[in-house]
Amino acid sequence: MEQVTIVGRGALGILYGHALTQCLGPDKVTFLAEGERLNRLRQEEAWCNGEPCQFQVTDHLEGPAQLLLFAVKAPDLEEAMELAAPYVGEETVILSLLNGVTSEEALSQTFGPEKVLYAVAQGMDAVREGSRLTYTHGGTLFLGLPEEDYFDRGEKLEAAYALLSQMDLEVVKEADILHRMWCKFMLNVGVNQVCAAYGCPYGGVQAPGPARDAMVAAMDEARKVGACQGVLVTQKDRTAYLAVVDGLNPEALPSMAQDVLAHRKTEVEAFAGQVIQLAEFYGMAVPVNRDLYEKLQAIETNW
Repeated sequence: MEQVTIVGRGALGILYGHALTQCLGPDKVTFLAEGERLNRLRQEEAWCNGEPCQFQVTDHLEGPAQLLLFAVKAPDLEEAMELAAPYVGEETVILSLLNGVTSEEALSQTFGPEKVLYAVAQGMDAVREGSRLTYTHGGTLFLGLPEEDYFDRGEKLEAAYALLSQMDLEVVKEADILHRMWCKFMLNVGVNQVCAAYGCPYGGVQAPGPARDAMVAAMDEARKVGACQGVLVTQKDRTAYLAVVDGLNPEALPSMAQDVLAHRKTEVEAFAGQVIQLAEFYGMAVPVNRDLYEKLQAIETNW
């Protein structure tokens, strides 16, 4: 495995695309797009930490993708899968860099679970303005499989890890990837949504007050629905992730708050929407996530 195809050139697309281009060479990394987006990506040069990115952008691959990375936002996944479908072959390995806990299931239903690995991109402080990305911490890319892997994906995991670990970014094989996914989901449900809904940077949830209280309560609701799904995210996990939030630049904005400022569609359906859906299925009350859902829907409606 030596070729990488990426769908999506947002923050994570630029971050990993640039890192992969630097280690593999620009001829080994291709961004897939079509129509107006293809023209825009070709015209707008991407930059990463002040360096121009040598990105190839095309609407056609000569053969099946080898490693296919989805780096879009949750609302755009369906369209991205339709775009990539003609280039998914029997040996294609698929990774989702999306937030939330449902994209692997969607990809598995569309392309077959035997092709899909699990991934969590966590800890980066990337800020995107247009096609320019800046960051001081590139974070960690966790790769893994469920403990019970019925689809013999071990060799595919090793191949993807061997390729991706060539990047100048941390890549880790995670033994309990579902726990890692739900921990990040809990974090996003809290900090991303509250900063977006309350219009505040990280500093707004680092100090005691209504915003922090809402963040912690939203995280606890996510933990509870996760437990019903069979993934136990503990209070110790919550404390550890709150410490991560408290160590971030208080003036910086999480991605969802950046989306609100840029009037981009948010991932509220993947966060509060998913918590609410699971809560209804299990007969649970999640008032904080319902409130955040209504606030964020109202913000989007008023653009």
